[in-house]
Amino acid sequence: MTAKNTICLWYLRDAEEAANFYVKTFPQSSMGAVQRSPLDYPDGKQGDVLTVEFTVAGIPCIGLNGGPHFKHSEAFSFQIATDSQEETDRYWNAIVGNGGQESQCGWCKDKWGISWQIIPRVLTDAMAKGGEVAKRAFAAMMLMKKIDVAAIEAAVRG
Repeated sequence: MTAKNTICLWYLRDAEEAANFYVKTFPQSSMGAVQRSPLDYPDGKQGDVLTVEFTVAGIPCIGLNGGPHFKHSEAFSFQIATDSQEETDRYWNAIVGNGGQESQCGWCKDKWGISWQIIPRVLTDAMAKGGEVAKRAFAAMMLMKKIDVAAIEAAVRG
């Protein structure tokens, strides 16, 4: 991996499974090197996958199989911008349908505990307009789990 800055994500033992899921789900994603542990270590054995290099939606990442010591939180999330309800549904359903969880306002969590924001551009565009348009779009979003593009468009129109 040649990136100067890379996001490192901590997994219990399944960084490679997670990386393969992300690569299959999101465009501009790819797998890189898989490093195996040269020795036994407290949470694994020699030959176990230690790190996985991957790119998810253009962002270079490393998955580290670090054991049970740290958990993910919503303090970190990937935000995926979508251009249609179909695209929003595809990503949301892939994450939630693969053992993930729905949350509020376009947020969901994958089965490994990583948080995702699946946000249609119509919502971010409405928020950028400010004023009454932003207020209506924000109020509509606050009632949603997965973002409903048609409802946001209706809120923008007033």
